[in-house]
Amino acid sequence: MQQRPLFAYLLLTLSALIWSGNFVISRAVATLIPPVGLLFWRWVVALVVLCPIVLPRLKNQWPLIRANLKIFPLFGLFGVTLFNLLIYLAMQTTTAINAALVNSAIPILIILFTRIFFRKGVSFRQWVGILLSLGGVLIIILRGNPATIIHVTFSTGDLLVLGAATSWAAYSVCLRYYPERLDPLVFLFCIALCGLVFILPLYLLEVMHGATVPATAASLASIGYVGVLASVVAFVAWNSGIRSVGAQVGGQFIHLMPVFSTILAVLFLKERLQGYHLFGILLIVVGIIFATDLLRPRKS
Repeated sequence: MQQRPLFAYLLLTLSALIWSGNFVISRAVATLIPPVGLLFWRWVVALVVLCPIVLPRLKNQWPLIRANLKIFPLFGLFGVTLFNLLIYLAMQTTTAINAALVNSAIPILIILFTRIFFRKGVSFRQWVGILLSLGGVLIIILRGNPATIIHVTFSTGDLLVLGAATSWAAYSVCLRYYPERLDPLVFLFCIALCGLVFILPLYLLEVMHGATVPATAASLASIGYVGVLASVVAFVAWNSGIRSVGAQVGGQFIHLMPVFSTILAVLFLKERLQGYHLFGILLIVVGIIFATDLLRPRKS
């Protein structure tokens, strides 16, 4: 029997869980930490964590790195710089509902890009799963009341989230060019270094305008979380999962973020679990099962 990529699905689920916490933190510290400062120190921390692990491996991995030098800036731009920068900037002006609504476009954008650039189609079963998951996301975001959508207004921040979603979709689709046999941590180190090069001038400009990161317990803890978990652990898990099952299937796990955000709010913010939460979560889970063919019998 063909083995199911269950481990890849677990990795993608772990990424969604960690990034749900990242969204919560970025909203919580929006008035405390400047957006570019948060992004800059996030990836500085990530590189510091990666250095003792990656540096001993560079000698053996250097031929692969040198052969693929042109692709690292591309991954660094889309996955490290643009996506995170646009999200952090958007959190200054948009609402959580709007950000979640627009961010849910990522799986659709992934399908669109793979269709346009790689001529890869989507099965009817996968479309059913995609629409079910998207419906579950909308139920949670709109709190079970479709009329809520009438009162949603969009701002410049929402356009920034859409730009971030487009950037992340491009990053995920481009993972098909991930160099074979390249160590995942070495890959992350290379794209983080490239991304930080893009971020540095923006950070210096922000500091010149007087926006600095305060050395408080809250800011240090936030940077620690996004630097270690959201940047290292979640990125490695996402990259590995997408390489295993493909961007079209793996992208559907983005829809788990409203699920985890709901669970985190119930556990840590003492919010009440409502019926629409359960119904939305059920639709998302069923949709992912359809989109990934998780319960479909495999041929020998």
